[in-house]
Amino acid sequence: MSLVIEKAHPEIGARIRGVDLSKPVDAQTAAAIRKAFEDHVMLVFPDQTLDEPQHLRAAEIFGAVAMRKKPVSGPGPGGDFDTPFMLVTNIVENGKPIGAFGDGEMWFHHDTSYYPEPHRATLLYAMKLTSWGGETCFANMYRAYDMLPADLRERLEGRRVLQMHDYKRRERLNLDTTDLSKIRHNWQPLFVRHPATGRKALYISRLMSSQIEGLSRAESEDVLERLFDLSEDPRIVYEHKWSVGDLVIWDNWASIHARKDFPREEPRLMRRLTIEGQALGF
Repeated sequence: MSLVIEKAHPEIGARIRGVDLSKPVDAQTAAAIRKAFEDHVMLVFPDQTLDEPQHLRAAEIFGAVAMRKKPVSGPGPGGDFDTPFMLVTNIVENGKPIGAFGDGEMWFHHDTSYYPEPHRATLLYAMKLTSWGGETCFANMYRAYDMLPADLRERLEGRRVLQMHDYKRRERLNLDTTDLSKIRHNWQPLFVRHPATGRKALYISRLMSSQIEGLSRAESEDVLERLFDLSEDPRIVYEHKWSVGDLVIWDNWASIHARKDFPREEPRLMRRLTIEGQALGF
């Protein structure tokens, strides 16, 4: 069966059919998948059955797989760290979470925007789902950049933004009361030029962006609120309703994503890998 690429949304996302990722993929098919990823920013591979080695091999289509990093302060999400795999789950065994980010909604964010070299992509594989909820929303940050008013774009061109995170899911950190030495943080371009496509993308998120360089605190907050609203414009957001066996990959340099709430008393289990990245430029 040949590869079939179907748009998931007019502005972001595509479903890829005709490929079984439990088996090795030939070079031509891998190249077509990578091209679709650059064109559509996020991809859904439905009906996959993947053990860990197969998940890892599928991820390697997109680049080198990253290892998990421990939080600066020590405590943080559950699960093992000497591995590339993270379980995103609310399952608890022997009184301890077996994974990370278990319950509830999570605001829009880029994964690892607070690293000096943010990860290129994230792959999430659905293994167990709740009876409702848990949808993941993806916003196209190329389009967010394109939608910026010209005067605002000119005002912000060349500026950086402070990205920081301490594993909260529904709360921006207060810069005045946060000890940056105890959390991962990094100044990033506010507008990044995507290393693979050369396109400009807005690089902020409601969860992790805290201060725009060169603006007063009040000015920064006002501008960030405008950018947050623009980045979450429903016209550029695709909401993915998960099915067991879905493998989804998204571009962390060109999209933000958010998770909706779901029943906390029901088990939810996803397996996650990330692709190594690089420093981002203007």
